[in-house]
Amino acid sequence: MTLVDTARPTAKRFDRRSLLPWITTPLLVALLIWLWQAYVRGSHISAFILPSPEAVWSAWLDLLASPRAWEHAATTVYETVIGFAWGLVIGVGLGVLIGRIAWLEKTLNPFIVAIQVVPKVAFVPLFVVWFGFGVTSKVIVSAVLAFFPILTNTVLGVKSVDIGHRDVMTSLNASRFAVFRRLELPSSLPYIITGMEVGIVLALIGAIVGEYLGGNSGLGYLLIARMNAFETDGLFAVMLQMTILGFIFYFGIGLLRRLLIPWHSSAGLEREP
Repeated sequence: MTLVDTARPTAKRFDRRSLLPWITTPLLVALLIWLWQAYVRGSHISAFILPSPEAVWSAWLDLLASPRAWEHAATTVYETVIGFAWGLVIGVGLGVLIGRIAWLEKTLNPFIVAIQVVPKVAFVPLFVVWFGFGVTSKVIVSAVLAFFPILTNTVLGVKSVDIGHRDVMTSLNASRFAVFRRLELPSSLPYIITGMEVGIVLALIGAIVGEYLGGNSGLGYLLIARMNAFETDGLFAVMLQMTILGFIFYFGIGLLRRLLIPWHSSAGLEREP
């Protein structure tokens, strides 16, 4: 009886705290919008410099009602998903090899660091020259940006496998594939998914940057079109659309985390305060 009574307040406290972000976050967003509106009205700033929240909202609704805008969004989604998929496959595959083979890590590490420190935007004009103004160049930019966080997190995950667990698998005469499937992959999944959360956002950024530096479709192209037309409210509306798309991708990876590693502490909410 005592155990039941002490458990109930804990459950109630958990429920209250889990609901708190659903209250505080909308309040903070509302406060920021109110400050934005108050500044626009109080300073009488030109709408060309900073439009009001109402003007941005109206422009965003017009954007949602435009079939052409949905085509641009679909292009960006396609480039992001395909580029991220390539970055994921290559990043995880190469990361597993580098994490397991010490000499390969020492050989490739200088090249990986050299490529990683170069601003990826510098590659965009080169990719446009090589692959044209179509979807291919944007997919490659998206894949390159998503590749590195996935690679580094995969290497970290493989190298962080407990040596004692590895010795147990070796003593049981487990094959390399069995060690990978039953030990290395489950242990590395939290790291890989963390890399995916960063990679999917960078993949979206890569697709958008590729579009507005060299393209005729996509949200990046639409952003430049609104800027060239001096439609600042439309510019903010496209940025809002990009932000929402980024949130959808990010929370999609978060849902994947809950599905693939429900046993890991990062996937659940039952954590001590």
